[in-house]
Amino acid sequence: MDFEGIGRVAANTTLAACAAGLTSLIYAFILSKKWDVSFTVNGFLAGLVAITCPCYWVSPVGAIALGGVAGILVVVGVELLERLRIDDPIGAVPVHGFCGIWGTLSLGLFACGKYGVTGPAAADNSAPLTGLFYGGGLTVLKAQVIGSVIVTVATFAVAMAVMYAVKAMGVLRVSAEGEMYGLDLHEHGISAYPEYVISSTARPSGMMSEQPSGLGNVPVARLSVRETP
Repeated sequence: MDFEGIGRVAANTTLAACAAGLTSLIYAFILSKKWDVSFTVNGFLAGLVAITCPCYWVSPVGAIALGGVAGILVVVGVELLERLRIDDPIGAVPVHGFCGIWGTLSLGLFACGKYGVTGPAAADNSAPLTGLFYGGGLTVLKAQVIGSVIVTVATFAVAMAVMYAVKAMGVLRVSAEGEMYGLDLHEHGISAYPEYVISSTARPSGMMSEQPSGLGNVPVARLSVRETP
């Protein structure tokens, strides 16, 4: 890549991530009246994902704009999946799926009409990409829509086929014991949360220890909180 392009990519990537982090922080606060760290961090990631496709061809203003949209989109995506009762505890689909598609489409909107194809020594700007918002019409946007649809459908089809095959083999879901302990303890033998001291069972201290129905003699997990100086 040409040196000017490298600098532009680095600057646009940083700007988009920061813009998305701020908009996700503010939008989450509007919804919950709390400053949500998890939404803010996912906002940073959403901005990084969204800018990946268009980072070479957009201006700094475009990077801030598309990153800001991504920050709101990731919050909306998390809320949507929860309403649909789709299990995605870390927000992977909104971050990498929804914002990935948005970033791909955003090239057709925010390509600023100054930059063409990059090269190892210098850029070839004789045929620059121009998005809809810069007077370029729908040409680039239509190409991005077609590519996004093809990738989304192909990925979804292959992923569903693999998951159904894994389910048919009976290894898709962890055991009841693994669910009770949590995968960090059950699979790796160590807690993912160092602020807790793990006892022989793995449940936060003070929680009800009633045995869930249908689990037989599965040990109930407990946690005790470590005293800090």
